[in-house]
Amino acid sequence: MATPRLKQKYQKEIMNALKEKFQYKSIMEVPKVEKICINKGMGAAVADKKLIDVAVEEISTITGQKAVATKSKKAISNFKLRENQPIGVRVTLRGDRMYEFMDRLMNIALPRVRDFKGVNAKGFDGRGNYTLGVKEQIIFPEISIDKVTKISGMDITFVTSAKTDEESFELLKAFGMPFATNKN
Repeated sequence: MATPRLKQKYQKEIMNALKEKFQYKSIMEVPKVEKICINKGMGAAVADKKLIDVAVEEISTITGQKAVATKSKKAISNFKLRENQPIGVRVTLRGDRMYEFMDRLMNIALPRVRDFKGVNAKGFDGRGNYTLGVKEQIIFPEISIDKVTKISGMDITFVTSAKTDEESFELLKAFGMPFATNKN
């Protein structure tokens, strides 16, 4: 299997650029993307059990890895929610699949968003991780619009080894993450 394009770019260009910019002594200090977690909450699944199966199928198709249903931790009577009831879908990508997904997300899916001006640069958590929300799953070319019964979004979290948000921002920007230019 060929090495993903972004993995090669990281090894050949990004590592050296970040090592120079942040004055790291060792190449091991350079931050890297460790994993990508994709999470989709399906509150409507309380009423319709089939939504979870559809969501698992969609996320698995998008990522190329089997997604798992997440279950509620406790019962909430106001939401008609029972304990251990399937309420969401998640998948964690690492290695080559992670680089492939990141490439498709940045170069194919995000540019398909209507009125796209870049992703918000405020999605950092203070520890070098970045989360962005996608409002529609149909921006991914793997999803056939004809088969979609319900438009739903998902959260995509990039877990990096960066110690600060600034390092993480530079890392993701070097990969080609289309951050919005205005920071307001």
